[in-house]
Amino acid sequence: MLEKSLQAIFLLSLVSFTYSFPLSTNKRWIINAATGQRVKLACVNWPAHLQPMLAEGLDKKPLGEIVAAVVKMHFNCVRLTWSTFMFTRPNYGHISVSQTLDSLDLKEAKQGISKNNPFILNMTHIQAYEAVVGELGAQGIMVLLDNHISKPDWCCSNTDGNGFFGDRYFDPNEWMKGLSFVADRFKEKRQVVAISLRNELRGARQNEPDWYKYFSEGARVVHKRNPHVLVFVSGLNFDLDLSFLQKRPLALDLDNKIVYEIHWYSFSQDQNMWKTQPTNIVCNKVTQSFINRAAFLTTCKNPAPLVLSEFGFDQREVNLADNLYMTCLMAYAAETDLDWALWALQGSYYLRGGLKGAEETFGALDSTWQHPRNPNFLERLRFLQTKTHVPTTSRTRTSYIIFHPLSGNCVNANARNELYASNRGPFSRWSYGGDGTPIRLMDRSLCLKVVGDGLPPMLSNDCQSKQSAWSLVSSSKLHLATKDDEHGGELLCLQVSIWTELRGQFKRKILQVKAYEGQFKYKTGLTGNVPITFSLQPSA
Repeated sequence: MLEKSLQAIFLLSLVSFTYSFPLSTNKRWIINAATGQRVKLACVNWPAHLQPMLAEGLDKKPLGEIVAAVVKMHFNCVRLTWSTFMFTRPNYGHISVSQTLDSLDLKEAKQGISKNNPFILNMTHIQAYEAVVGELGAQGIMVLLDNHISKPDWCCSNTDGNGFFGDRYFDPNEWMKGLSFVADRFKEKRQVVAISLRNELRGARQNEPDWYKYFSEGARVVHKRNPHVLVFVSGLNFDLDLSFLQKRPLALDLDNKIVYEIHWYSFSQDQNMWKTQPTNIVCNKVTQSFINRAAFLTTCKNPAPLVLSEFGFDQREVNLADNLYMTCLMAYAAETDLDWALWALQGSYYLRGGLKGAEETFGALDSTWQHPRNPNFLERLRFLQTKTHVPTTSRTRTSYIIFHPLSGNCVNANARNELYASNRGPFSRWSYGGDGTPIRLMDRSLCLKVVGDGLPPMLSNDCQSKQSAWSLVSSSKLHLATKDDEHGGELLCLQVSIWTELRGQFKRKILQVKAYEGQFKYKTGLTGNVPITFSLQPSA
């Protein structure tokens, strides 16, 4: 029996996703400009910035089927990357896809495109890019156009000549010319809701004065050409750092169109600490670092939207640091209801780092582009694709949803007052007054109560006993526990203990309580007392 500690998150009631354009911002939220309602971005990255200058995978599946897979996996937007040269230099963007594939000796890729998307071969690269944007819009997917690099290639390194303004391939004037062209070219495409100024600034030249200077100019260029799109602004050091904005905000008034973006991977900091230090301590440490580097923007005096525009892990789940990091990240993302973009969609590349047909183990699709690489992870992700926070009003009613990031499930109660875990809504809402208080099922006057170690908890009207008083324990504050005074006063944590699997999908999860074992060591991997989060969220 695989035991998994239950993570708790309280969030607001669910609303099915709909959107209309244009988008705007209201404090930390991205909203529908017409209605003021929040629009949550749950995106996936789809690269088109490498040497072939073509959205990956068109050699594997028809374009419409790839976009249909995006829809089926419940993403509502795509961060579609592009290189500056494709839009500024005729010998890049204005030649045919067929010519480029021939020049790169990509015979198999060309054959695959001829079979699956023959109309693409005689298009210029700009036309092919537009075709992808068009299909995304036709299937109801929002698009973020991301200026990923200048010279088409894999990204990124400190010495690739694409890192910062003034580098070999990164001329500021040409960069702004590209932004202007793209903003103007796609201004009639209503599915294009945002343009990102630049991906992962880096290298020896990077400095804050030039960041403020050129990003201010670039943002104004985009806004002038297309005042309807959001303008995404990234940080320094591979887009890991926006902390300098605490000292000096970006003084730009673009009619509520500025959104900040940040990246977070297991390798964003020392991966080894996940293997050598208690996981709760590491999770707390990296989460606080993320807050200090970027997430402070959502809670400061003048809050602004922040999108986690790249995160991901090896979906084969062979990397312990990756696995632990992802659970920790999901806990924070659910707690704060971040907008995000998973890296990545593609299961393979036409050409990456000189290797033809290279596999992408971070990809949501497998190397054949036929199936999800890790269906269980997509199931875990479903809750994060749900909008759980909205801009609050004086009438907002506070409630919680209890969330377990390792499985992606929430604690629910059915009409018979039986507890179960599921990632499908509607989700039960709970009230909680802080450490040492009961967790009450709203509108039923019942609360969670433990019975004993290894036994399912129950809903009870006895909300005054110590076995109904819950507190956050562990250094990360991510374990939800109560005392079992009838059996020695040990701490018992809420957990997901087992699940039933039917045709590859998790159907029903059973809840138990389990003796809290303190800071679990790395050797326990993802079993035992996995970090859980218990967070207060507004619910209308």
